[in-house]
Amino acid sequence: MHLFAMDYRKCDGYGCGHFAASRGARKHEGVDMACPPGTEVGSPVRGQVTKLGYTYEDDLSFRYVQIVAEVYQFRVFYVDPTVAVGDYVELGETVGVAQTLYGRYPAKRTGKMTNHVHFEIMNRAGEVIDPTPVIVALRGTLRDWPV
Repeated sequence: MHLFAMDYRKCDGYGCGHFAASRGARKHEGVDMACPPGTEVGSPVRGQVTKLGYTYEDDLSFRYVQIVAEVYQFRVFYVDPTVAVGDYVELGETVGVAQTLYGRYPAKRTGKMTNHVHFEIMNRAGEVIDPTPVIVALRGTLRDWPV
């Protein structure tokens, strides 16, 4: 599924999925796109896969894919990668399969976390920037992408 065709994760028992949402002492550094586990997730950009990372140091089951295009790094978290470092990918090409978050974030008194993938962008200086304008811009082109 194209990342930009997914709905934004709304607020749930663990917080909100928009850029800069409160995470206690820090701010959310990306945008969460709601999708069920097992969803094939498309690349947010045409570029080269430069890293297959681990989201948490204490749990190596949660992964992310990093793709570089020009001077920006694009990361898609909570996916089982289906690509390898060095691969070139096209916009919308599957880079991973969405993972379930319920093992890491079980239901609590305030509810459960919505399953989602996390999308973030870093600029040349390594600063995280708001991906929302990219999502909005590319949503308008969905009809031009192959299914």
